[in-house]
Amino acid sequence: MSEQIEISTEYIQLGQFLKLANVLETGGMVKLFLAEYEVYVNGELESRRGRKLYPGDSVDIEEVGSFTVAKSP
Repeated sequence: MSEQIEISTEYIQLGQFLKLANVLETGGMVKLFLAEYEVYVNGELESRRGRKLYPGDSVDIEEVGSFTVAKSP
């Protein structure tokens, strides 16, 4: 089961998304986190913190969870 994370903008960068989803506490931890953990965006391994995520995209992180980007009403 994936947790829905709502955004109010057209897109969100992966680094910002990880903070919004409470996976990380600060943006400074993103680069290190992506080096240590396998993060999949729509089933593809992703290591760029600036990757743009749009509503409907899925983010899967082993040992952390699954998330879906959703547009807030």
